[in-house]
Amino acid sequence: MSDDTLHTPAPPGRFQHITNTLMAGCLGVMAVSVFVNVVLRYGFGSGVAASEELSRLLFVWMVFIGATAAYPAGEHMAFTSLVGMLKNKPLPMTLMTVLIRVATVLGCALVGWGAWQQVVVGLDSKSVVLGYPTALLPLPALLCTAAIGVMALIELIKQTPLDLGHGAEVE
Repeated sequence: MSDDTLHTPAPPGRFQHITNTLMAGCLGVMAVSVFVNVVLRYGFGSGVAASEELSRLLFVWMVFIGATAAYPAGEHMAFTSLVGMLKNKPLPMTLMTVLIRVATVLGCALVGWGAWQQVVVGLDSKSVVLGYPTALLPLPALLCTAAIGVMALIELIKQTPLDLGHGAEVE
């Protein structure tokens, strides 16, 4: 492996610590909730109806918190083999970087708009067991796309070069 294919990840910052803590909290509550429900069901013939609903809600939040945390760390899926051929050609590489960032912002806007519509619909309805507003299910998608869209927009404005040094094999 040559030196330019090695990728040393940046040390985790405050944002990474916060998101990791939130994801660990979600996972911990989910694990305890499901474990208690299984013990009650098989051991005592009854369960906690809210366990499944709580686990589903926390899983959705955990996934979108993770997706948000993965963007600045460069851990989202990247098809670098095609773009990598442009790394010695400054103008095409700059144009491709701009195209990728604009597509990311546009994709975030589209998903965010759909999530916003679902949040609005969910404001008037409650979940069956726990009674929380069902707007809490699409809300993490809205927050995630807003955060990733803003990060991509900042990278576009600052003209941050693409990070092609991923730890995994090049596709």
